Amino acid sequence: MLSAILGAALGTAIDGADGDDSTVDGAITGAIAGTVVGWLMPVALTYATGWLVLHGIGKAKDKIFGKGK
Repeated sequence: MLSAILGAALGTAIDGADGDDSTVDGAITGAIAGTVVGWLMPVALTYATGWLVLHGIGKAKDKIFGKGK
């Protein structure tokens, strides 16, 4: 919810900077972008953490048992 509000505020500010039209479309676009980023960041961080753990386990296994063929 907070990401959508911040996205709407940021979209309004960016869209209002040119002064051509209403800032409502910028607020809507910003709210959508904020919601998507708010949903996507935990997914990306979870994926990156899992990859790092698996990569570290693979390196530790290679160091302990030697590299396989």
